[in-house]
Formats: sequence, C-alpha cells, structure tokens
Amino acid sequence: MYQPPFAFSQTAAPRVNAQSSAAVRDGQHDFDFEIGRWKTHLKRLLNPLTGSTAWVEYDGTTMVRKVWNGRANLVELVADGPAGHFQGLSLRLYNPESRQWSLNFANANSGAMAQPTIGEFKNGRGEFFDQETFNGRTILVRFVISDITPNSCRFEQAFSDDEGKTWEVNWIATDTRVKD
Repeated sequence: MYQPPFAFSQTAAPRVNAQSSAAVRDGQHDFDFEIGRWKTHLKRLLNPLTGSTAWVEYDGTTMVRKVWNGRANLVELVADGPAGHFQGLSLRLYNPESRQWSLNFANANSGAMAQPTIGEFKNGRGEFFDQETFNGRTILVRFVISDITPNSCRFEQAFSDDEGKTWEVNWIATDTRVKD
C-alpha cells in the first residue's frame, strides 16, 4: 500500500499518570514572547578562540513568525555594519517528546543550516548546546536567551574548547520590540 512521504506516524502516545503530568512542563510556547518585529543590535567577535578582543557591530531588524501554533517559529535577521551586510535565518522546532527545542541557523552566505543547538527554557532563561568543529577542532557551543521582557531580550553565543570548563562569548544580540 502506498504511503505518501508526509504520512503521519502511527505510534501510540506515551502513557503519563495524572500525578506526574502536572509536573511536566510543556514548553511549546516558550518563544511566543518573541513573535513580531524587533530592532537588533549585534556584536560579533572577529576571531573566536584566538585571544582576540576585536568586535564588529551591526544594526538591523529581526522578524519572528509563529509556525505550527507555537511548536515552531521562523526568524529572519537582516543587519548592516562595517563588516558588511548580514542575513540570517533560524528555524526553531519544538520536540514534544523531549520537551526541548532545536535551533537551526543559516546565513545567506553559506546557504546551509549549521549544526542545531538543542535545549530548553528554565526560570525564564533558554540554554541550548551542541558540539561542532571549528577551525579543525572539536568545540562546544552554548546559546543563551536571557533578560526577557515584553519589549526586549538578549541572545549570547559562546564557544568552549576545553569541554565546557571555560566559555568565550563571541556573539551578543540585543533586541528591542518595534511598536506597530
């Protein structure tokens, strides 16, 4: 029997007892605070993990759209600075089984998604991690979303080349909501 490639899974839903389900946090709306248009100020470290202290700054806009009733969202970032024009795209996907998000990022120059960072929000702060190769070395990547208010939020990316003992911040973005 033919099944189209978009066929739905036939697996049964996991059993959860009533007592434990009250303690389980559903994070599918964690990014609802960010839906809309934002003014973005971005700082990027020019040469991460080299001891560099040279940063370049950009200013631009970010547009965040809700997809799948909050279980996903699409982020478009456009910014300009002394290092040129930057266009980034992030597709964030919520996994209801693990109750975690995957943050999938691409920039217009590469045209390809990078290794996703995986994580969740706790106490008003999102932390997402992955392991990838940078300049031929295996590193850890941490992406933090913090200082969340109705009209502003902060994003910070850091690299670690010592298994997470120390972190070097290399990307800071501060968003301020644009009133419609």
